Amino acid sequence: MKFRFQHIFLLSATLLLLAACGKKNTSTQPVRKNITETVFASGILEPDDMYQLTAQTDGYLSQLLLTEGQYIQPGMVVAYIDNPQNALNADGAKDLLSIAQYNASVAAPAFKQIEASIQAAEAKMLQDKTQMDRYEVLYKNGSATKVEYENTVLAYNTSSANAEALRQNYKVLKKQAEQQLIAQQTQTKVSNAISNYNQLKAIVGGKVYKKLKERGDYVKKGDVLATIGNPDYLYAKLSVDESSISKVKVGQTVLLQLNTDKNKTYKGIIYEILPSFDESTQSFFCKAKFSDSLDFRISGTQLQANIIIAEKENALLIPRSYLGYGNKVMVKDQKEPIIVKTGFISEEWVEIISGIDEKTIITEDLN
Repeated sequence: MKFRFQHIFLLSATLLLLAACGKKNTSTQPVRKNITETVFASGILEPDDMYQLTAQTDGYLSQLLLTEGQYIQPGMVVAYIDNPQNALNADGAKDLLSIAQYNASVAAPAFKQIEASIQAAEAKMLQDKTQMDRYEVLYKNGSATKVEYENTVLAYNTSSANAEALRQNYKVLKKQAEQQLIAQQTQTKVSNAISNYNQLKAIVGGKVYKKLKERGDYVKKGDVLATIGNPDYLYAKLSVDESSISKVKVGQTVLLQLNTDKNKTYKGIIYEILPSFDESTQSFFCKAKFSDSLDFRISGTQLQANIIIAEKENALLIPRSYLGYGNKVMVKDQKEPIIVKTGFISEEWVEIISGIDEKTIITEDLN
């Protein structure tokens, strides 16, 4: 079957014209054929799970363990980036963590100091309580004045408050030390993680389709080193014009041709329509999986496709050149044209819904 870049093409033989085309007053009759409406799309072959392997830190590529066509396993170290600052930060964070752990322990000087203050305050509080109890008895016996007794009560309350304040200070100091320890533990983990970025690992395995950097290159965080994808499954990434995307649905059949062999047609199925719109091409993207086995399996190969959006059997068709402005056709031996109702319209053919039938002889001359 000839692969055409048009919205409608015939699945059967070429329409039989009753007179030679291109001449005034030529005539023909509508014919009934099975037709298929399609949407044209261009695209490329892409491997499944394709992703860009990117640098996670700045530095020079001291080693790049990648070659195009190579298969890599998940977790494999594929590059080493020379960034000594990351290692220094990790060592510094480790040292600070040791200090934070010591400061949070009971042996820390700050805790020892406040514990000694608490013991002294509690001893003073007990002494003041004993004095207060003694003066209470003396006051009741009339051996001490009320002022003397109240002074002892005031002294006890003051020392008791001081002891409680020190105990609360101990709790606050302990909480602050614990918070500092948690913060430093987190910082150490972050520093270690960043230090590990000096070793670039492939999270997902696959085939290296393109290598963009070489050993000795200076890379920045986010620079792409290589393109990797699943070589076992290739799909067609299709670009569909925005005026036609509403007709495309998941599950529709696709006829595809690779630019490397335009004499062979593959069948496929639309399995995903991407929601993003490409401003540069004014088109949407969709994905088609191949129903037939591919003979050519190189990523990036350009292709063309016709997405089958509707099929109709026994449709009444006329050549496009016989349809005039306002859906008018000229019937032989009639002075005025007839308005017809049309269905599918392509660059070459028009489906007639009503107005004429297959017995009607029509001409190209609408003057």
